This record gives sequence, C-alpha cells and structure tokens, in this order.
Amino acid sequence: MAFDPVLAERIRAHFAGRPEISERRMFGGVAFLHHGNLCCGVVRQRLMARVGPDQYLDALGLPHASEMDFTGRPLRGMVYVGPEGCGTGAELAAWLDRCESFVAELPPK
Repeated sequence: MAFDPVLAERIRAHFAGRPEISERRMFGGVAFLHHGNLCCGVVRQRLMARVGPDQYLDALGLPHASEMDFTGRPLRGMVYVGPEGCGTGAELAAWLDRCESFVAELPPK
C-alpha cells in the first residue's frame, strides 16, 4: 500500500462538496489541491501538511509533526503529521484548516 486509504478517505470527506478542492496522485501518495495549489496529502501513513513558511516552526512544535524531507532536505512550509497527530476528527480538521488557511491566500493556478 503506497498510502493510507483510510486517511485519504477522511480528507475526502472533510472537503466533500467543495469544487475548489481537487485530488491528484503525487509523491507516491495522494495530494489535495485548493484551486490548483497543493494543500495537503497522504504519503505512506502520514498526513502531508502545507502550512506555509510563516507557520512552519509553530507547526513543527505540535505533537507528532516532523519536517517533510521527501527529497532528503527539509521543505520549509511543509510538515508530516504522524497518525497519532490526526487520529481524531477534530485533530485532522485542525490540520486541514491550517493548510487551507495558507493556500487560500495563494493565487489560483
């Protein structure tokens, strides 16, 4: 299994009925885009969260968050959240809202 399908389905349910959200396979997992801008995704068993450079250090201070080092170097503005950090609906929603807050300010692609 390349990515956690249950986590992906929970994200789909969160964004259900939102035409500005699309889904695309990338990073060996699945990504969710807001008006074409990467918002979040699932890589293996972890949530991939785009929080932006201004919120990056704060996000890293949250439980179960770690640097996203997909390329071998940390990607500033992107974090991984382990399964324990988004186990409940409220925890996942808080992360997804944080991601959407950042990408909503970006121009559509």
